[in-house]
Amino acid sequence: MALKLRLTRMGSKKKPFYRIVAVDSASRRDGRALDYVGYYNPMTEPAEIKFDQDKVKSWIELGAQPTDTVRSLLKKSGFSK
Repeated sequence: MALKLRLTRMGSKKKPFYRIVAVDSASRRDGRALDYVGYYNPMTEPAEIKFDQDKVKSWIELGAQPTDTVRSLLKKSGFSK
């Protein structure tokens, strides 16, 4: 089972809000998540990014690969492996 850290879309039309989740890579974008590790709100100025660093580290140690977007969000917020 390949694991990914990816975004799942929440919010309403024209007002997106994303959760950062750990999922099986074969599941759908908004499918069942294994764990919720944070969120990203692009509608605020500046964009709000919050996540649990301990959970992210543990999922990465278990082999979860962040998507390109999640990787850039983690980098913007100052996360280091």
